Amino acid sequence: MKFLALILPIILILAACSSIEKKAETAAPAEVKPALPQSLEEAVKSPYRTEANRARDPYRHPLETLTFFGMTPDMTVVEITPSAGWYTEILAPFLAEKGHYIAAVNKVPNAEHDQQNQKLSAWLSTHPDAGSKVTFTTFMPPKEVDIAPPGTADLVLTFRNVHNWSSKHNEKAAFSAFFKALKPGGILGVVEHRANASKHADGKSGYVREKEVISYAKRAGFKLVDRSEINANPKDTKDYPKGVWALPPSLQGDAQEREKYLAIGESDRMTLKFQKPKK
Repeated sequence: MKFLALILPIILILAACSSIEKKAETAAPAEVKPALPQSLEEAVKSPYRTEANRARDPYRHPLETLTFFGMTPDMTVVEITPSAGWYTEILAPFLAEKGHYIAAVNKVPNAEHDQQNQKLSAWLSTHPDAGSKVTFTTFMPPKEVDIAPPGTADLVLTFRNVHNWSSKHNEKAAFSAFFKALKPGGILGVVEHRANASKHADGKSGYVREKEVISYAKRAGFKLVDRSEINANPKDTKDYPKGVWALPPSLQGDAQEREKYLAIGESDRMTLKFQKPKK
């Protein structure tokens, strides 16, 4: 009996230790936050991005496009109308440590913009290591156009927005705002749905002629320094009743021709690089 009295506490302690070890083995591992990307390649491949957005890379070529515009991690970058945050998932983490990402959002009160802004806010709140570093400004030309303090931005980016301004005759206010925000020598990067050069486009189709975009920028004081065919798509015939929105990702065209639109892919796009003169 004395022997049992002495050994029983030891048995209980060993049993308790064994139980703790088993619980530790079965406990869910702690969530590991992704590392902030140190290069554009890492930013494009990083787990900060959703699979749905990543699926559009073959049409939007983010790595090639941002490289063409000369982006580096220490820049102050303004993205015009980031919508639901397709490029935010790349830009916010990439610029979080050394740079500054400014999202110039459209706050027009309608269901589409509300939904897009909610998606953007949700992504930022679930990625606080990147999202907490983002600055928001408002961009609603022609009146609300102070996207950044004058002369502070290294790079202003606009993706598929010019038709929205040209259709409402707000392109002058828009490009002037970009010029004002940029430092001398700063870069304006423009990607836009490209209309056929010989056909007038009023912007309501979603397409704009390349020469018109260049003229908008030059009138604001920019000089064209380079252009690229990174985002070109020769399959795009640009003659759809629903305009550019017939194509992916909108697919608002005739449902019976859905396969045709999917085979074409996303729109043919110009990619233009402008610079604010250094002096």
